[in-house]
Amino acid sequence: MCDTCGCNITPGNEHLIRAGGRLARTGEGREAVTVLESLLSENDHQAAHNRQHFDRHQVLAVNLMSSPGAGKTTLLEATIEALGDEFRMAVIEGDLETENDAERIRARGVDAVQITTGSACHLDAHMVHDALHKLDLDGVDILFIENVGNLVCPASFDLGQHRNITLLSVPEGDDKPAKYPVMFRAADLVLLTKTDLLPYLTDFSPARAEHHLRALASESPLLPLSSTSGEAIDSWLAWLRTEMAAQRERVKQGGAAAQGPHQHSHHHDHPHGGHETLSGNSGT
Repeated sequence: MCDTCGCNITPGNEHLIRAGGRLARTGEGREAVTVLESLLSENDHQAAHNRQHFDRHQVLAVNLMSSPGAGKTTLLEATIEALGDEFRMAVIEGDLETENDAERIRARGVDAVQITTGSACHLDAHMVHDALHKLDLDGVDILFIENVGNLVCPASFDLGQHRNITLLSVPEGDDKPAKYPVMFRAADLVLLTKTDLLPYLTDFSPARAEHHLRALASESPLLPLSSTSGEAIDSWLAWLRTEMAAQRERVKQGGAAAQGPHQHSHHHDHPHGGHETLSGNSGT
């Protein structure tokens, strides 16, 4: 994971380890070498501020995670088409390079901010914070955060979202929940995508995919759909409507989603230090 491949250092948080940064030196004054624990702690602080910001603006923030090519952008296009008259939507797109996905979303008449991460294989809360400066959240009901295509690292970084969606596409194989348990445990909802290919990819068993998911002690719904054909997409739209209503009621009652989605608790598998919140990050 990120403590071994080094991608815990991203364009969004690298200022923390540069000369003069909060994590540039250890408490004993030595140059910091291992900074994973501290960077995750700082990420959690920023994520909490992001979530508070979403709640102040009554925005439901949804984090979409999957392997590359599982259909996240196509799902967003279909969702915009179906719910564009019902909800105001915006998208934050995460990719290593290009604005291709953001351009597809903008072509649908929806604001999209592209984050290019360079070599980092996930988004972090600081990158999302910076992207929020480019969006008017007063004009947004649902903010979709399309994470970098990767079934490992995105599950370990809270962005401030309220809900995690993990996509599993039929071409990937039905054993992915067993192979990538952290990602699928993090999901509040699993979408089985590209179901229109099931007649052709007969070695994929939706029942086996669900069996592997339940073996992780996950009770999250598993919804099959095809964004291309529109098959069974109504269940996904109904889920979004329910979550949007719950977010509005939660904000109305003054109760923010303090814990966040499932994946937020995974951070605390690592004992974090008690760092202060970054100055200037209490809002965007």
